[in-house]
Amino acid sequence: MSDSYASDPLFRPLQLGSSSLPNRVLMSPMTRSRAEQPGDRPNELTARYYAQRASAGLIITEASQVSPQGKGYAYTPGIHDDEQVAGWRRVTDAVHANGGRIALQLWHVGRMSHVDFHAGEAPVAPSAINANAQIFLGKEQGFAPTSTPRELTRAEIPSVVDQFRKGAEQAKAAGFDGVEIHAANGYLLQQFLSDSANHRSDDYGGSVAKRIRFAVEVAEAVTEVWGGERVGIRVSPGLGSMSGAEESDPVELYTALIDELTRVGLSYVDVIEFFGAPKDRPQQPSELHSLIRERFSGAYFANGGYLADSARRAITAGWADAVLFGSPFLANPDLPERFRRGAALNPPRQESFFGGDATGYTDYPSLDWAAE
Repeated sequence: MSDSYASDPLFRPLQLGSSSLPNRVLMSPMTRSRAEQPGDRPNELTARYYAQRASAGLIITEASQVSPQGKGYAYTPGIHDDEQVAGWRRVTDAVHANGGRIALQLWHVGRMSHVDFHAGEAPVAPSAINANAQIFLGKEQGFAPTSTPRELTRAEIPSVVDQFRKGAEQAKAAGFDGVEIHAANGYLLQQFLSDSANHRSDDYGGSVAKRIRFAVEVAEAVTEVWGGERVGIRVSPGLGSMSGAEESDPVELYTALIDELTRVGLSYVDVIEFFGAPKDRPQQPSELHSLIRERFSGAYFANGGYLADSARRAITAGWADAVLFGSPFLANPDLPERFRRGAALNPPRQESFFGGDATGYTDYPSLDWAAE
């Protein structure tokens, strides 16, 4: 290993619970909408896609619904039946054969859904408030407005927590190295956190302590399966406007939530800090992101608009332990090596982000290693 390689903060090993990550260039979850139909199953093409990116310090997969009730988009994979588990096992085997580490993101979309996915029944949410967003129904149907959800009854909530528990068990059976709980982007967990989406008057709504309860119970259930050292969580504090899950009190809310997640013992928090182009991302962490970094006992993974130099700066300054990359990893399966060499990056092809075949999925070129 060269001195420059060893001194690069992106390539310092990171101990994450009981796992040792060889670098801090992590692959962010990205919905690709290519699950095999019918059945929402990962397949050999999925395995090839993730295996190509096995040089990441850690791969976190695209979001995978923990139950049929949790589905909200066409062609997304699940983790709730045996055939899906078998499909994901092909993926984990391929990644491990290439020397990688991979965690599954556990997902329930809540109200970010449509009646077409639920045999004409309304999707579920903390309250019967429409997200007023757009949902992808498929190639022929295109996009459609979200359906107005029905409010989960108090008696139903434990069964939804159990969906996450079962998803965690299935992920273990599929050979994953850990799991990430999706509590961001306006999906079910963030809907409970949000005082604009959650108007409940029982013990899951109202005060901050009540609104964080569902997320904490999910975290407890998943750690009972995996142990906290192999469980992370994704949050997008203060960024709920994309789906109407706005938070009027993000500092109070996330202070309480992070303190509880520390108590539960999660290994990392994946924080979406920013939506937008790298040139527009702030040069310094916000007060809220700094607060989460300071209060959380595990690792802090920064996410949103980073490239190599800004990631190095964040790690060197102590603002983050590692950085998650989305579209740069999509377009550059060998992203860590490109960062190490200072090589040019392939541009992502947005027209093939969602749906389709190998085009824009497994056909991005890697560097010519023989040229060195």
